[in-house]
Amino acid sequence: MQSSTVEEIQLKKLDQQNSISIDNQNESIVSFIEDVPVYLNEAMRKYIDEHPNWDQHRLMQAAISGYLLDKGVTSLEMRRFYSQSMLCKKSMRGNL
Repeated sequence: MQSSTVEEIQLKKLDQQNSISIDNQNESIVSFIEDVPVYLNEAMRKYIDEHPNWDQHRLMQAAISGYLLDKGVTSLEMRRFYSQSMLCKKSMRGNL
């Protein structure tokens, strides 16, 4: 049990290194665990399977930042982060 947790943490660190980040050196990453309904998890898995240039971290970052922008958060950093998550180089590679 302990070793699987360590492996998950190591995989998260690798994913975070490959994920999108704002060009701010003071940025810190906050990790959280949240249960999601089965139908939402299945929809996310299906989307990621059909779009291999996306991963769960990028999908969640784009969804949360897009939601906050839609609800009135107007910070430049949030708009920049959302744009980067939607238009990252990783997403363009699959279309070339």
